[in-house]
Amino acid sequence: MNKPVFERDPADPKRKAINPLLKLTLELGPLIVFFFANSRGEWLAGTFPALGNLGGPLFIATGLFMVATAIALAASWLLTRSLPIMPLVSGVVVFIFGALTLWLQDETFIKMKPTIVNVLFGAVLIGGLAFGKSLLGYVFDSAFRLDAEGWRKLTLRWGLFFFFLALANEIVWRSFSTDAWVAFKVWGIMPITLVFTFSQMPLIMRHSLDDELSGKG
Repeated sequence: MNKPVFERDPADPKRKAINPLLKLTLELGPLIVFFFANSRGEWLAGTFPALGNLGGPLFIATGLFMVATAIALAASWLLTRSLPIMPLVSGVVVFIFGALTLWLQDETFIKMKPTIVNVLFGAVLIGGLAFGKSLLGYVFDSAFRLDAEGWRKLTLRWGLFFFFLALANEIVWRSFSTDAWVAFKVWGIMPITLVFTFSQMPLIMRHSLDDELSGKG
């Protein structure tokens, strides 16, 4: 029987877990590359003339962002022999909008990428609930275990939060400079996401199946 290409269901005992710190590195690595390349675009173009052919700093950053995303997905495959679903969806959007950005030399496409990804994630999570599926377990299964009601509530909250991130991205890229948008994308989204994540701890503790976390032990 062929092994599945995509990551297994969180409840599947054959699912191969990845170290949470390494998983975070693979997810944040491309963003760090994007920020560095945008801030040092002129230096990169001078040092590596081939990169200068891509265009200005944002276009160089976009090209390297696509490469870093591909490397991160390849690393996930090598480590688990499967592809993580949400990073894969994000990666596909990166490749499509990144290619359009470079081909048409239009910054709009890469700036809209976070909006598209977040709307897509929000729609998938909330749409999954409509079919009785709490898909957030694919993201957080290695961090904690919740009962069915807890996963439903947390999935709904994260779905709405993704829509909020999409709106925030639209406001920032349409209202501020490219450098301000890049800084917000790399250094603003993460703190906001961390604050939101920690704000969900009371719900997680109420519905945790881990005796130690829930304090029922």
